[in-house]
Amino acid sequence: MDTQSWKDVYKGMSSDNIKGLVLALSSSLFIGASFIVKKKGLKKAGASGLRAGVGGYSYLYEPLWWVGMITMIVGEVANFAAYAFAPAILVTPLGALSIIISAVLAHIILREKLHTFGILGCALCVVGSTTIVLHAPQEREIQSVKEVWDLATEPAFLLYAVVVIIAVLTLIFHYLPQYGQTHIMFYIGVCSLMGSLSVMSVKAIGIALKLTLSGTNQLIYPQTWAFTLIVIVCVLTQMNYLNKALDSFNTAVVSPIYYVMFTSLTILASVIMFKDWDRQNPTQIVTEMCGFVTILSGTFLLHKTKDMVDGPAMLPVRLPKHGDEENGFGQEGIPLRRQDSLRLP
Repeated sequence: MDTQSWKDVYKGMSSDNIKGLVLALSSSLFIGASFIVKKKGLKKAGASGLRAGVGGYSYLYEPLWWVGMITMIVGEVANFAAYAFAPAILVTPLGALSIIISAVLAHIILREKLHTFGILGCALCVVGSTTIVLHAPQEREIQSVKEVWDLATEPAFLLYAVVVIIAVLTLIFHYLPQYGQTHIMFYIGVCSLMGSLSVMSVKAIGIALKLTLSGTNQLIYPQTWAFTLIVIVCVLTQMNYLNKALDSFNTAVVSPIYYVMFTSLTILASVIMFKDWDRQNPTQIVTEMCGFVTILSGTFLLHKTKDMVDGPAMLPVRLPKHGDEENGFGQEGIPLRRQDSLRLP
């Protein structure tokens, strides 16, 4: 490949991709920080009332907890906006950065020990995220929500959507009644499959709002409201079965499995619907996948070592579970319930 060809391949990020990247990073920063603020609010409320972990609601009267909640909402709005500017293959994996931010802030502000392997996990997530950012595809130019609807009704994505719906209905009515309480993959499967459809619809709504604010009203088209209805149905189903999974299984197990399945299926749906990889060469695609696997490795390492500290012989020693896990945090202060937020996902 000559010099000109390399320049054509690596011509840099588009302005829309940069906007999406900034919004996604801002989202992770706000959401990651919100866990720390909320935890401080929970501790302050628990000191004077019944703790949330044992059924108390005194935190609802604690201003600090509400500051954390508002911070999380700001982060979710930024994440929603990011999908309007950048492809899902760029935005979705960056959700792992909020876990890193929470772990680091908990180590600095709350003085909660971050294990050496946890630091390595953070580093892996940063490396993987950087790899994806540098090789992400350019955002497709779309002039109307009708174009998004046309992409969603092409045979390839319709086939994917039909397969997802059939799989979800099969899981809900056949497998969950028998195996839901004993096999984690069934609950997580429903959440992740519906999540992939919800993200595609969220992206469509984000594009419609972006075009509307720029002067081209998209709210007059029925497709915009059809995507809105799909988001509502998908998110309600997603949250319902995610809560069932969290109620039935350890959050330290649910969180990484959900992140892996949700992100993988979202990337697959985006590749099928928006044809992200059609604008890339095999080297870029393989590099993106390597970056994604690196993020998965870092996320797994963070969760696997959340209850570990360095013993006297510098060997990892597992501590018993702490009551704070009831509030969504492990010993390290890492948000074990990252998916409990409104992120779509």
